[in-house]
Amino acid sequence: MKTNHLTVILLLLLMHAMTTNGQKLFTLEDLNYGGNNYRHMTPENRYLTWWGEELVRTEADYCAVVDKKTGVETVLFTLADITPLTQSNEHNQMRHLFNAEFPYPGETIVQLINGQELMLVDWKKKQLLLKHDRDNVEAEEFCPQSKAFAFVRKNNLYVTDSNGNTTQVTTDGSRDIVYAQSVHRDEFGIRKGTFWSPDGQRLAFYRMDQSMVTDYPQVDIFPRIAACQPDKYPMAGETSHKVTVGIYDITTHNTIYLKAGDPTDRYFTNIAWTPDGKDILMFELNRDQNDCRLVRYDALTGEKTGELYRETSTKYVEPLHPVVFLPWDDTKFIMQSQKDGYNHLYLFSADGKELRQLTKGPFVVIDMLGFNRKDKSVIVITNESSPIQNNIYAVSIANAKRKRLDNGRGVHYGVLSASGQWAYDKYTEPDVPRNIEITNTSTAKRKTYFSAEDPWKGYAVPEYSCGTIKAADGTTDLYYRMVKPVGFDPTKKYPTVVYVYGGPHAHNVEASWHYWSRSWETYMAQKGYLLFILDNRGSENRGRDFEQATFRQLGQVEMLDQMKGVEFLKSLPYVDSDRLGIHGWSFGGFMTISLMTNYPEVFKVGVAGGPVIDWKWYEVMYGERYMDTPQTNPEGYAKSSLLSKAKDLKGKLQIITGYNDATVVPQHCLSFIAECIKAGTQPDFFVYPGEPHNMRGHQSVHLHERITQYFEDYLK
Repeated sequence: MKTNHLTVILLLLLMHAMTTNGQKLFTLEDLNYGGNNYRHMTPENRYLTWWGEELVRTEADYCAVVDKKTGVETVLFTLADITPLTQSNEHNQMRHLFNAEFPYPGETIVQLINGQELMLVDWKKKQLLLKHDRDNVEAEEFCPQSKAFAFVRKNNLYVTDSNGNTTQVTTDGSRDIVYAQSVHRDEFGIRKGTFWSPDGQRLAFYRMDQSMVTDYPQVDIFPRIAACQPDKYPMAGETSHKVTVGIYDITTHNTIYLKAGDPTDRYFTNIAWTPDGKDILMFELNRDQNDCRLVRYDALTGEKTGELYRETSTKYVEPLHPVVFLPWDDTKFIMQSQKDGYNHLYLFSADGKELRQLTKGPFVVIDMLGFNRKDKSVIVITNESSPIQNNIYAVSIANAKRKRLDNGRGVHYGVLSASGQWAYDKYTEPDVPRNIEITNTSTAKRKTYFSAEDPWKGYAVPEYSCGTIKAADGTTDLYYRMVKPVGFDPTKKYPTVVYVYGGPHAHNVEASWHYWSRSWETYMAQKGYLLFILDNRGSENRGRDFEQATFRQLGQVEMLDQMKGVEFLKSLPYVDSDRLGIHGWSFGGFMTISLMTNYPEVFKVGVAGGPVIDWKWYEVMYGERYMDTPQTNPEGYAKSSLLSKAKDLKGKLQIITGYNDATVVPQHCLSFIAECIKAGTQPDFFVYPGEPHNMRGHQSVHLHERITQYFEDYLK
């Protein structure tokens, strides 16, 4: 009886601990993407794709056409219908239809992928039309036009034609010679290594010779005797790899290479075919990344046939997008550039003559979705309504007039139908978890198709707000997000954690749900912390000069701006300035240690994840773009290095890294710790064996509990 009483009391105490004023409390299993309950705590979604002009919902167990005017769904087929046609053995089972694609408008053919096969199925005729083996592939790309399948195994390129005949295109693939995969370490907009011609008869592909690149000695600790797993890692100022571009003809089986000259210290990116498939256009960049050229090559001979455009800079030029030809006019293409200070669209003739600037103003074109062929307009996403918004516009090719296609709020993501006359628009706002609208891009009329419920209803949710402060230059507006503690009382003083990233090609604040707050911030706010997040100069989507303010001195301008954020925090009566903490990962880890050692009296506690310590140990492409080389910019490298700052550490600092991080290699953390030992300072250190730059799966829950506990132990 006593045991039962005790059990009841414990259960009541636990239930009380898990609620605040009758509201439930979050756990990291709820909030972290590796958590067991995370999928139930994210806004509900609809998975959609286009079948020509028909909108199709793809769900786990069925695909359905969505009426664009009413939103009514009509089932096309079910998983049960498809399974007998696709299952070749017990291992190759079609488990869901989320990845279904419909590449042939008007034809009842669906493209599907199970664990080891890519298939085309005619669901109406109940026929399996095509099957490509994708077992143990390192990269792959299917071409709907020719129904050919390009794939990579053991770094060699293979192509299987529509009849199932497979050709091994290359034979010398190895760790040193890598074919048909992303090169230049995913910089310059590169995400893949194969590029099909418009008719699917030829395939352009990358060949990367990295035999001259130094091995970084990564170690696999899990075998009985730890094994060396070296990674080719070209560090700033050191020898880089050499890239060439080949073209394979699936009919003749011939391969030629573009005659681009010596590839040493050059970058080739943003490969595009002309609509007739006769030429290839490619951006070429020197190693200094300040001289960019758009070059045309004959796809049959590989000969260079013209230089269409050249852009230079005293800092750097960064091509991120291939040119795109107008669907109705093969003699004109659109090129993106930030040569006027912001990323904008320019219309060119096929011979390289600039015809007109299509977008202009103090805003950034964030994405080009495609074209409305009927109206002869290009559909884009820009942040002209607000630097923290993404909105969809149609831009006339004829006169450059813009027409907004959404509600003018929030952050929008659109996907166009085949003709571009329709789009589905998934968007979110600070108080809108997720809405989906079907938009006519000619009339701008919108139909609400889906609105997600708030998955956090009934939970103790903090207050999320957004505002601006001035940068250290006294003129530039910087956007911040603040997350106040659950049950916030303005008469109390709260421990405050600054979360920071601060580097290029990233931002932390936007007008999406909860101002894009990271779930860990909610977890911390629930524990009584105030969180502050500021996008300093150097971060993305604010224009060329905003980002390039940090050139050759990474961390310096960023720290000045972050300290303006601290100055703002100290002006607030509810911020306890004696209990300021800071946390960040990657560039944010670099910023965390930079701020803790440059302003040791300000920050009491910090957690730095995967931090860069000295940019001479970072990769060539990224590092040299922003810092030049250690040989040409020794002052900048010395100023930004944290090795000499180890002696200045005063607060409690925990450094965390993945033991097999191939992005910010472990040499960074270990070298800083070695300097701390020499100086007599005492950071804490934790590693995740076998993990890369970011912790995967449920280990992320462990990571964020560890981060939290460090602040609980030393800041609260």
